[in-house]
Amino acid sequence: MKRYAVATLTALLSLNAFAADNTDCYSNKYDAYVDASLQWYQDLTNLTVEKYPELAEVSDWFMQGRKNHFELNRTAVHYYLMAEPQKIATEQPVESWLSLEQKEVKAMTERDDRLGDVARATFEDRQAKPHAQNYELRSAFADLLSHPTEIQPLLNKYNQSIEQIQSKSCNN
Repeated sequence: MKRYAVATLTALLSLNAFAADNTDCYSNKYDAYVDASLQWYQDLTNLTVEKYPELAEVSDWFMQGRKNHFELNRTAVHYYLMAEPQKIATEQPVESWLSLEQKEVKAMTERDDRLGDVARATFEDRQAKPHAQNYELRSAFADLLSHPTEIQPLLNKYNQSIEQIQSKSCNN
């Protein structure tokens, strides 16, 4: 009986260690996705400002919104991996792991923790009046994206990052 209890305890501890390792792997994988995405947007806004210097302020505003959005997703993924792993679709491509509806983000704003803090920042962004030059910035993005030679090196960099992230397996 004593051996059975020791074996059971050892198996449970091993299973917990495996789950923790898997959670860390998924967290790291999602962090890499967020970092690559933020780098893509930073590269895009930098190129936009090089070509359209008058859009520097709106580019900073846009970048802050992207940072708030991705930090909410990062924090939510970390939280859900620990508390409600069924909410994270790790069998999907990494960019599809999390789907938050506006009502969920709003509910998160009531929390008194890091997740609540980042949810409030994102919710406020979504409720705020757009920057006066938002349309001009979106038009500049469209212009850049319609000229592949200008944007291709940045797009290749991003795509390579995402491919590398996607290739990492967390299923030991």
